[in-house]
Amino acid sequence: MTGLSVSLGGMEARNPVFLASGILDETGASMARIACLGAGAIVTKSVGMEPRPGHPNPCVAETPCGLLNAMGLPNPGMEAYAEEIRAALVGGVPVIASIYGSSPREFGELACMARDAGASAVELNLSCPHAKGLGLEMGQDPVLGGDIVKACKTSGIPVFPKLSPHVNNLGDMAKAFQDAGAAGIVAINTLRGMAIDVEARMPVLGNSTGGLSGPAVKPVGLRVVYELYTHTNLPVIGVGGITSGRDALEYIMAGASAVQVGTAVLQRGPGACGDIARELEELMGSMGLERLHEAVGIANMERRRGSGE
Repeated sequence: MTGLSVSLGGMEARNPVFLASGILDETGASMARIACLGAGAIVTKSVGMEPRPGHPNPCVAETPCGLLNAMGLPNPGMEAYAEEIRAALVGGVPVIASIYGSSPREFGELACMARDAGASAVELNLSCPHAKGLGLEMGQDPVLGGDIVKACKTSGIPVFPKLSPHVNNLGDMAKAFQDAGAAGIVAINTLRGMAIDVEARMPVLGNSTGGLSGPAVKPVGLRVVYELYTHTNLPVIGVGGITSGRDALEYIMAGASAVQVGTAVLQRGPGACGDIARELEELMGSMGLERLHEAVGIANMERRRGSGE
């Protein structure tokens, strides 16, 4: 898949289809397995400084068009989780540590700990819709977001802030991340949603609300990636509802330099990332696209040509 190789902020990946945070990434062994099955890179579960139990069950609910989850960022803390990052490196692909914190300083310390464990980059969870004070609130403040990126830059590894689809100041956030030295932007996290158990007359999830992922969110993710491509020169990593090579190519044509796959892994199995990468390569070949960069943002460029911009 030489035509699919991608470089993001100095991080080299054999293909642009990565495992998204929160899916089969609790252990180094599961992450290494998915890497060996063809993923271009692995994003870990979100990890903080201290252990966190997460929300009470039920934490996951299926919907007709996706998946709702309200895990609440359960994790053992970075000191303990560092062993899983090291074990994941056996897969031979970049491991991106997803981190969350309560302040720029804490984010910076976590980034350094992730680097020391062998992570190739960090993804900043600034957009979790179901962990009060540890996600979405931070991801809507350009000044705070920029400060967090700057703090994490001290680690010396690439920094990728992850945006919420609920952000209403997309251009301001993108500029703040770019000015602070981010290597790229990840978009999007899950959408806030819920489900009701009619018989029980109460919400299905223990936390009442959660994050919606899967095919239902793809149009939103595409829109955000498309807009980000016009707001920043930073590479964009597209996430949300990618279940096939065609879905991945839509994101790439909207402006993504790479994509992440989450819910589809539960549907297609641990080889989903590798399978989607092969489908992407075949589809590009049938369209005469030999290299990934030839497709990045092409839908944006076609729109501009059509409007005479």
